[in-house]
Amino acid sequence: MHSSPVALGLRFLAAAAVGMAMAGSAGTAAFAAGAMVTGGLTSQPIGHYDFCKANPAECSIHPKDLAPLHMTAALWRQLGSVTAAVNAAVKPMSDFDIYGKDEVWAYPDKGVGDCEDYVLEKRRRLNRLGLSLADLLITVVRKPDGEGHAVLTVRTDKGDYILDNLTDKVRAWDQTGYRYLKRQAIDNTGRWVSIRDGQQVLVGSVQ
Repeated sequence: MHSSPVALGLRFLAAAAVGMAMAGSAGTAAFAAGAMVTGGLTSQPIGHYDFCKANPAECSIHPKDLAPLHMTAALWRQLGSVTAAVNAAVKPMSDFDIYGKDEVWAYPDKGVGDCEDYVLEKRRRLNRLGLSLADLLITVVRKPDGEGHAVLTVRTDKGDYILDNLTDKVRAWDQTGYRYLKRQAIDNTGRWVSIRDGQQVLVGSVQ
């Protein structure tokens, strides 16, 4: 049975519409992490407390725009680029080996540092590129082996993503295998909030 030119044309348009819809949904699915659910104010990690004493101006910022970043392909590339650049530029070294004591949070300006220092540098670089500090949040987690760890959470309208010194990949927060404990508040760089179902943090805290 032969189809008329009009029928063929309608079928083509229908197929094209389905293809465009599928392409659009695939593009959206690529950025669909979901957002962490945070609780109330909680204790500040001791390392951040000391960092704030040394850098008070950095811990008294109240971002005006609290809306999450608009996720785009350009932003995705930017996050990956900064992650890879900082991971390559900083040599992993413990606080004790660098400073002779534990839990020192500092910018890795000498090219060495531990997980918190990578986070601080990524946060600094992305903020200098125009990203709001409300969307660049230092976050404390527990790794599957039980060890405490710090990562950078990036808030977007497509969910929360993690920048980590243990990988150059930008990952959805719920695809890391970490147990999330606490992170900076979006409206005050010196305050911290709990993360739902978080457990007691392994590193020292200041109440």
